[in-house]
Amino acid sequence: MLLTIFLAVVFCAAITLMLLSAVAFIQKKEFFSSAPREAREAILPREKELFAGARAIGWTLMIFSFLMILGVGVIVIWDGFRSGFTFWQFFTRFVLIFSIYKIYDMVCFDYFLLMKFRFFQYYYPETESVYPMKKYGFNLKSQLLKLLVIFPAASALAAWICSLFG
Repeated sequence: MLLTIFLAVVFCAAITLMLLSAVAFIQKKEFFSSAPREAREAILPREKELFAGARAIGWTLMIFSFLMILGVGVIVIWDGFRSGFTFWQFFTRFVLIFSIYKIYDMVCFDYFLLMKFRFFQYYYPETESVYPMKKYGFNLKSQLLKLLVIFPAASALAAWICSLFG
């Protein structure tokens, strides 16, 4: 259980690093598919880097975050095989990691970074007019869909696949 919690924290850190690299350094509009439609439409393309080498730093951080996520997946599965996990043990581990991440996303990203500290608006001031109309929880329906339906279904599928080989 302790390993699962640790890996969930690493997963959250990797996603945070990915967000930071996409928003602050790479600044490509294509990375913001999860932003509200009005914000995506307002974002202006960034041809010029924030500073010399910003995109190189961003892509390095992005690759590192992907490797962290991949590492979490490998350790989760390897440890489960090593420990002789059943379907339900794999399922519990996967769903716990995804649930911790989604709660972290809803609290830290949506509330603190987006609404309170205005992190996204700092780098994309053209979206400033979009977010005052939004209240915390503006995307609650999609967040709950992921938390209660999509992530448990993905966890069940992954646990089933792991239990076939374990």
